[in-house]
Amino acid sequence: MPTKKKPRATPSERRAELLATAAGVFAAQGYNATTVRRIADEAGMLAGSLYHHFDSKESMVDEILSTFLTELGEGYDAVLAAGLGPRETIEALVAESFREIDRHRDAVSIYRKEARHLAAQPRFRYLDGSRRKFEGAWLGTLERGVADGTFRADLDIRLTYRFVRDTVWVAASWYRPGGRHSPEEIARQYLSMVLDGIALKD
Repeated sequence: MPTKKKPRATPSERRAELLATAAGVFAAQGYNATTVRRIADEAGMLAGSLYHHFDSKESMVDEILSTFLTELGEGYDAVLAAGLGPRETIEALVAESFREIDRHRDAVSIYRKEARHLAAQPRFRYLDGSRRKFEGAWLGTLERGVADGTFRADLDIRLTYRFVRDTVWVAASWYRPGGRHSPEEIARQYLSMVLDGIALKD
């Protein structure tokens, strides 16, 4: 009995596959050190063929980052629109962040390592806008929590934000989708440590 041929990928599916390959190379090697030829080699094609899909490596990293940041922004917007209390909002923002790490682990790594210098280029000015938007979501929630007594009055808002942000996003360096712990389980553990500490209370 003849074996069925694997359906040929549609152009959009092939584009998504190439972006996933490029994201993996950018995350592992760094943006500046990555060449189109290197991405093409990883994708099993000639560099010239890759140019049929993307005109440059800038276009690839642009689409990788803008897709991730748009999705993250929409997730944060939904959390803020839910009308939750400050603690519940922080919990939801952390959970949403880990879901994004699960979906876009390589993009998160690229963003953490490359956003600062990419943002200096006109094409990537939106990176600063996204950073300010996300920072505002966290700082506003922490300020609200201090004001209504949910969080300690002596809390350094900006330091707390940086601690939580860095603690969450650095997980992209070790998290593996489909691993032992789901994004939701990791978020619960992180939240327990951040909000309740690790020492037993007297």
